[in-house]
Amino acid sequence: MSSPDLEKLRMSGAGKAIAVLTSGGDAQGMNAAVRAVTRMGIYVGAKVFHIYEGYEGLVEGGDCIKPANWLSVSNIIQLGGTIIGSARCKAFRTHEGRLTAAYNLVQHGITNLCVIGGDGSLTGANIFRKEWGGLLEELVKEEKITEDVAAKYCHLNIVGLVGSIDNDFCGTDMTIGTDSALHRIMEVIDAITTTAQSHQRTFVLEVMGRHCGYLALVSALASGADWLFIPECPPEEGWEDVMSSRLGESRSRGSRLNIIIIAEGAIDRNGEPITSSYVKELVVQRLGFDTRVTVLGHVQRGGTPSAFDRVLSSKMGMEAVIALMEATPETPACVVSLSGNQSVRLPLMECVQVTKDVQKAMEERKFEEAIQLRGRSFENNWNIFKLLAHQKTPEEKSNFSIAILNVGAPAAGMNAAVRSAVRIGISEGHKIYTVNDGFEGLSKGQISEVGWHDVAGWLGRGGSMLGTKRTIPKTCMQSIVENIRKYSIHALLVIGGFEAYEGVLQLVEAREQYEELCIIMCVIPATISNNVPGTDFSIGSDTAVNAAMESCDRIKQSASGTKRRVFIVETMGGYCGYLATVAGIAVGADAAYVYEDKFDIHDLKSNVEHLTEKMKTDIQRGLVLRNEKSHDYYTTEFLYHLYSAEGKGIFDCRTNVLGHLQQGGAPTPFDRNYGTKLGVKAVLWISDKLGESYRRGRIFANSPDTACVIGLKKKVVAFTSVCDLKKVTDFEHRMPKEQWWLNLRLMLKMLANYQISLTEYVSGKIEHVTRRTLSIEKGF
Repeated sequence: MSSPDLEKLRMSGAGKAIAVLTSGGDAQGMNAAVRAVTRMGIYVGAKVFHIYEGYEGLVEGGDCIKPANWLSVSNIIQLGGTIIGSARCKAFRTHEGRLTAAYNLVQHGITNLCVIGGDGSLTGANIFRKEWGGLLEELVKEEKITEDVAAKYCHLNIVGLVGSIDNDFCGTDMTIGTDSALHRIMEVIDAITTTAQSHQRTFVLEVMGRHCGYLALVSALASGADWLFIPECPPEEGWEDVMSSRLGESRSRGSRLNIIIIAEGAIDRNGEPITSSYVKELVVQRLGFDTRVTVLGHVQRGGTPSAFDRVLSSKMGMEAVIALMEATPETPACVVSLSGNQSVRLPLMECVQVTKDVQKAMEERKFEEAIQLRGRSFENNWNIFKLLAHQKTPEEKSNFSIAILNVGAPAAGMNAAVRSAVRIGISEGHKIYTVNDGFEGLSKGQISEVGWHDVAGWLGRGGSMLGTKRTIPKTCMQSIVENIRKYSIHALLVIGGFEAYEGVLQLVEAREQYEELCIIMCVIPATISNNVPGTDFSIGSDTAVNAAMESCDRIKQSASGTKRRVFIVETMGGYCGYLATVAGIAVGADAAYVYEDKFDIHDLKSNVEHLTEKMKTDIQRGLVLRNEKSHDYYTTEFLYHLYSAEGKGIFDCRTNVLGHLQQGGAPTPFDRNYGTKLGVKAVLWISDKLGESYRRGRIFANSPDTACVIGLKKKVVAFTSVCDLKKVTDFEHRMPKEQWWLNLRLMLKMLANYQISLTEYVSGKIEHVTRRTLSIEKGF
């Protein structure tokens, strides 16, 4: 969409009415979506209505349809469930029910409907839209409305947001609530792991997923489970013997626990259910292990939404309003979704059809087809789980050696990447070394060969098990070269932040001087700052955003209790403002100061005035985030004194420096999964490059494409040469020259009620959902 079009959109809602409802099972993040739809609707000049209790409220009418204002959705972003209620409604499935619903909407002048729910809720909305013209004709015949009214409201626009913890809606990367449900599951698994180790127990965990195994699959991948049951891929005949053998084998190698994860809809090859109690009895009878069953149930739906779900829902809610404003009678009903880090619009019925195709394939026992229809990401998760869950003896040894090291500051998820890299490397037949304390350890010879079981239990550990330092190679180049020669290292896998990237670049530039450095090198970005060029996301940044968000949630609660108080919170990130911006969106901050978005004293004055106005409303609290290096002179202390002086008599001020708590803690499901996948893909890439660079009995790699950064760029995993990335790097401020997340700042400001221009907003494109598009590998 061009800039003038977006500026027209600024008041395109004048005279229009938008209603939002939540339907079906609740999902964490629905409130963030309701908040974004409400505020974006008001921002474009439309009247906004909340429909309470889903379709039931739409049929009931009356007090179930209420006008909303800006403050109606204040302080709800951190709440689980849905504040406007959700219910499954039989009446709406009937023609009479939909006729009543149409009448209720027309009474309020509503012709734009945003539905947040699962595939059943969205299919119902599409039926309603198709029948709309006929329903109005019936209402005219029954003399409930006039022909003029029917002509005025002759078309109903529908946009859907998928709210489902199961992530079972085909065509979308992630549905609202899925990431939060994974957080609940991983919290339970981490807690169970400690007690299971104490008593040498086996735990069978049953997670939700009646028709979709996504939650079970990703939690198994993120926890290193020993065995997994999902409905899309039932185990082969005789699985009982294989599973018993695997569990017994892991215990004989020193493991003190076993974790088995089962989706509630798990079946065998004949379509018969596999229950958690059956699996427990099997383990007890065959192996005699002390075994317990834990059924997670509705715990997975509860609790506060994760940062990912809050940002996802906010983005989707904002995009949904723009889609409604742009809709014409010819526009098909669409679903707003996420593809990589971009908003997209998908034709609703195409998604519904493919979702039905999955169910049909499972009913017809076409399980491989069912997995393919779930999408390439699901298929990759399944294949990687099978690769990493059980050690397989390689067909032959490769005679290649790979050294793995961590460089820079610790980041949650580093250990997940090391674990998967070690295991996939061993499966490929390579000799795998781990290096303690980064490049410094490499120079001092702190190098040891590692085996499959040496990295067991690393997935859920925060920090760096190998140890990590910020030392870069130019300080100890000669010693590094000597140890690469001594240990016959053919490839380096460097997992870390900006120092890891900078270090590999220094090694590449020294190739002319040292032939030993003509080896394969790969950087896996892992830093809470998310400032490594060549990737949109770094391992550890999701965990850091969640840590900052949880602290800010508590700070907001404190401010709400005290009244008339503004908190200024300082985040880490160096010069990169990613952490402050994304955490700011996730907590509903009033402002977030970052280096990349320049600000001056006039902006600070404007922010103080904005908060002064806010204190006149019922919401008598404020939250301002500041990135640690956002400005040389406008420090956190300066902001505290400025806000205290200007707000005197209206509000008081407090500061909070979050510091290293953003680096600590167990990795989030996203960082575990992301680290695991990048570790696998990096080593497979290294294996290919080793094969290509092997000449006359040795490795010789000196072309730019033999030293790369692996990363997620928009929708795909890509390898980019460190030499190419040098051109797009700001070395002084240690970050890329261009950063994708800066367009999120428009959303941050709009949701905080600043009057901003939408000229730089990038709206979603229509993408079709077919079997071919599902086979394309996207993000995680």
